[in-house]
Amino acid sequence: MSGAFPISSAKFETLGIKSIQNTIISKSVSGKKLARQIDNQRFGFTIRIVTGTRSDVYGELMAFIMKQRSSKENFTIIPPEIEDARGNETGTVLVNGAHAVGDTTIAMDGHNNDGTHKFRAGDFLKFASHNKVYMVVADVTSSSNASTVTIEPPLLTALADDSAVTYDNVPFTVHLTNDIQEFGAVGTAKDGAFLYQFEFDVEETL
Repeated sequence: MSGAFPISSAKFETLGIKSIQNTIISKSVSGKKLARQIDNQRFGFTIRIVTGTRSDVYGELMAFIMKQRSSKENFTIIPPEIEDARGNETGTVLVNGAHAVGDTTIAMDGHNNDGTHKFRAGDFLKFASHNKVYMVVADVTSSSNASTVTIEPPLLTALADDSAVTYDNVPFTVHLTNDIQEFGAVGTAKDGAFLYQFEFDVEETL
């Protein structure tokens, strides 16, 4: 692991979120659709950093990117805008019971109270000891401080009872997807220093 992003001086200007999974589609003689997914789902991000000078942003940013050694190293990223869950949960939520690989409904307990919208569709979750991040795909209501949460993709790794659930500031473990990273000068500041712009793509590391 080679660091965490964003670094202090680099602010996001734009953010694109991708879901990546390769699917082979074919049709039978009768016209029936046949689909087979050949790898696991990953989230990806396209990130553009605000324009700035080498001294105030891009020196530190260039060094961070160099430490990744192209696509070799992994780092964590907490993208703004999605860093806070849309739901109203504030408690210490735990997995309730063991869950097998392939499960998409996860029992949880430890909610701070009962009610609707504990998690909202589109929230991201990460389980203790898991690299993979999952998305909540249906709003969650808790009763007796417990709930059932529907996620996608299906679990890639089995879940142990009482595994902690992270739902705010969820860190994605990612790597750069391109071996060439270009910092382009797009103008000059009032003091004559070059203004740089940088956009890069990352993908979850499973």
